[in-house]
Amino acid sequence: MCAHILVAEDDTMQAELIRRLLLREGHTAVVVSDGRAAIDEATNRRPDLVVLDLMLPKVDGLGVCRVLRQNGDVPVLMLTARSTEDDVLLGLEVGADDYMTKPYSPRELMARIRTVLRRTLRPADESPVLRAGGVTVDPARHEVTCDGVPVPCTPGEFAILHAMTEAPDRVFSRRQLLEHTRGHDRASTERAIDVHIMNLRKKIEGDPRRPVRLLTVFGIGYKLTGQPS
Repeated sequence: MCAHILVAEDDTMQAELIRRLLLREGHTAVVVSDGRAAIDEATNRRPDLVVLDLMLPKVDGLGVCRVLRQNGDVPVLMLTARSTEDDVLLGLEVGADDYMTKPYSPRELMARIRTVLRRTLRPADESPVLRAGGVTVDPARHEVTCDGVPVPCTPGEFAILHAMTEAPDRVFSRRQLLEHTRGHDRASTERAIDVHIMNLRKKIEGDPRRPVRLLTVFGIGYKLTGQPS
């Protein structure tokens, strides 16, 4: 599975290491060293994945991620020296699909990139279109609509809705949803699921504060209703 990957990293040694690892796996890679250049490159030539450092000059990683999310759903893997849970959640809240803290293992970085690409670049198949509670998920086209209106989703958000529309009214724990979005062996936090749910409610609920589709089951997790009230 070959992909075109944009690397936004102002540390030249780190950027060159990532570039070489990507080339070794058969990908093409473009490296930029500031946030403005990252936005321009992503706009001019849409990458399949962006590896994005948080602390970039001109426009920081959060700002870049916000712009990317306004313009599409390209997957974003964020890299940063910040490691507090609040920083991780902030990155996910603005639309990052995954988050790695420095120093990181090059082997783990490549594993995470492979996981994101498998999820987003898999060939179209005969997977059925799924519907629940006014939400439609088309796995082959990687599209979501709500009451017929297109809903832009990050890969993580798409994975959650895909799992839930396959089993409407089933209650999913945060750990179960985390396995769908990041895999069993990924270092993450269950609170990240709360951020994804919050973002999804903004997109599919008329009033995110009073959801009728994506419901909280206190003490357990979340469910997508088969029929909204």
